[in-house]
Amino acid sequence: MQVTLVHVHVRPECLQDFIAATQLNHEASMQEPGNRRFDVLQDPADASHFILYEAYTTDEDAAAHKQTAHYALWRDAVADMMTAPRQGVPMNGLYPAG
Repeated sequence: MQVTLVHVHVRPECLQDFIAATQLNHEASMQEPGNRRFDVLQDPADASHFILYEAYTTDEDAAAHKQTAHYALWRDAVADMMTAPRQGVPMNGLYPAG
């Protein structure tokens, strides 16, 4: 399983718009072939810090996510909402297996 933890820091005045745009991306991503999880996490100690937990069955499934229309729409919609470029940290998912 291929997992990416995407850290996003959002300008405080954009929090609700970011959450709304990310919800649409989450809902569409959950329908993708090979998607195992797409969790949206908000740091309770820093409401402007989010982590997107994206898990796909294969590297190819994860790469295909970046080619979807909903990802492009989200990427462009939130670009100016962030205080810094988002950071994706790739991980190998061990459990649950496959």
